[in-house]
This record gives sequence, C-alpha cells and structure tokens, in this order.
Amino acid sequence: MKIIGLIKLLDPDAFEVYRGGVGATIAAYGGVIRHRGAKSFTAWNELNCGDFDAVVEIEFPDAEQARRWADGPEYAALLPVRTRAMRLTLFAVE
Repeated sequence: MKIIGLIKLLDPDAFEVYRGGVGATIAAYGGVIRHRGAKSFTAWNELNCGDFDAVVEIEFPDAEQARRWADGPEYAALLPVRTRAMRLTLFAVE
C-alpha cells in the first residue's frame, strides 16, 4: 500500500523536528519512506489542489498497517509539531 503526501512548508525548523521523528513511527507499522523530494514544477492542476512544496512516498505492507500508523498514538504525538511545520494532504493509492 502506497501513501502519498503533498506538503506545503510553513516552518522549516519545525519541519526538521517532524522529519526527524516521523520515520520511526512509520517503521513501527512495517512502513518505509520510499521517496522524499521537492516539487520542481506543476504541469496541470485541474483539481485546484492547493500549492505544495514537496512530496513524500511511503510504503506499508497493506492498507491495515497504513491506517493503523495514521491513527496510531506514535503519529498522533507528532501532530502538534506537524501543524506548525506544514499543511499536508495524505492519501493512499493501490
């Protein structure tokens, strides 16, 4: 199960704190970060998605593990710093 995140940075210092902690929360549910990168350009935006600065791709063994991670206490502990660090759209793809 792949999870894609679209990230709009708000606070670079808070983002580094978040980034330093999120990997362990993902690994606790069998997930791995496959790719992180800055957006270079937008070719089309016909869905009127808000502008974003970066993308992350996470992979979990299955949808259940992905949901457990997203709803889990480990990730919930990062929500205050995430709120300062960024705006995030996170979605699963099969």
